[in-house]
Amino acid sequence: MKKVKKATKKEISEIHKRFVDRYSDAVTELDYKNAYELVIAVALSAQCTDKRVNVITPALFEKYPDAKTLADADIEDIKELIKSCSFFNNKAKNLLAMAKTVVEEFEGEIPMNEKDLQRLAGVGQKTANVVMIEYTGANLMAVDTHVFRVSHRLGLSDDKTALATEATLVKKFKNDLHALHQGMVLFGRYICKAKNPKCAECFLTDMCKTTESFKV
Repeated sequence: MKKVKKATKKEISEIHKRFVDRYSDAVTELDYKNAYELVIAVALSAQCTDKRVNVITPALFEKYPDAKTLADADIEDIKELIKSCSFFNNKAKNLLAMAKTVVEEFEGEIPMNEKDLQRLAGVGQKTANVVMIEYTGANLMAVDTHVFRVSHRLGLSDDKTALATEATLVKKFKNDLHALHQGMVLFGRYICKAKNPKCAECFLTDMCKTTESFKV
């Protein structure tokens, strides 16, 4: 794969402006009513589409409306409720363990800081950051496949991992990270798609370094 040209400081500033102008009010497409539901929805969305998660969660939330009820759930019942989600066996175990920790260590309330969130089963740095961005508007970046692809195509990063890409984007953008994250997710999902990107609808064609690389 040929090396992608890096974005200049001027281009980075312009990319920042265009994303914020267009996506400053963007929010997650996951359905949730509170922090408990958000953490579960984000955890389930790993390698699974938001649309699929939104089909799964209503029945789960109706039966287990809070951490206490979920902590007392039967693992097989959780599996049954989320079985159409990818990696449902592992996710069910994590949801049960997460709920128990929330009840035992956080009085049944989802902790709203990165360190404590990452103590919950199934919640890594990316999931914790997504929750904080969505729920508190925190100035954080999270890199999923969409953000990874978009940042490489725009010459913002040539990092090999999501975490390294996150660090690079934080360093280059510095502020409005919550809007940039939400914007890059939606942009990657609907316009700068992995296959057949909609270049005719793109507002960043003059900044694009390649549509060929990074089809993830």
